[in-house]
Amino acid sequence: MLIVLTLISVIAAGALAYVNQITAGPIEENKARTLAEGINSVLGVSDAKVQTTNEAEDANGNPVILYATDKGVAVQAIDPNGFGGKLTVLVGFSDEGTIKGYTVLDHAETPGLGAKAGFWFQKGEKGDIIGKNPGEKELTVSKDGGDVDAITASTITSRAFLRAVNVAFHAYAAGGANSADAQTGATRRPTPDPSRQGGE
Repeated sequence: MLIVLTLISVIAAGALAYVNQITAGPIEENKARTLAEGINSVLGVSDAKVQTTNEAEDANGNPVILYATDKGVAVQAIDPNGFGGKLTVLVGFSDEGTIKGYTVLDHAETPGLGAKAGFWFQKGEKGDIIGKNPGEKELTVSKDGGDVDAITASTITSRAFLRAVNVAFHAYAAGGANSADAQTGATRRPTPDPSRQGGE
């Protein structure tokens, strides 16, 4: 019985390793494609090429990633305190620091409530933040004295979303993609663009 169980365990582990090896490539390609589409979306273009990627951490140790492209800069930031947990956003900024667009890359918010963050703050919607400059006035919900309408019945999600957008702005404003993030106390670690290394 012990030998049989050992053989089953070895075969199962081998099968899992094999499946993982086969799927790792497609998963990474899908992530890269999703990111590229997100960058194009938040910058309002269709053909942005990432030239440099800079990683940092905000004051709370959460990762901040700046993507400098030939069409502008997009910043990925996280707030871990959404209603359902971590909320990750990607925000595109103009040269003046105004928000060109955003997309929610990852969240665990309640469907029909906090999950509305993906469109609630888009241009023309109730919580529209497009065109706003967080450097002129930090983005906060109206309940906290700000001028952004929170998602109905989802104030916690709205606060987390806006905090992430503000962190993204501070990282951008501290020098775009080429300097340390003075506002978040982060140090950047430049990483090369995989497309410039002869492989994906």
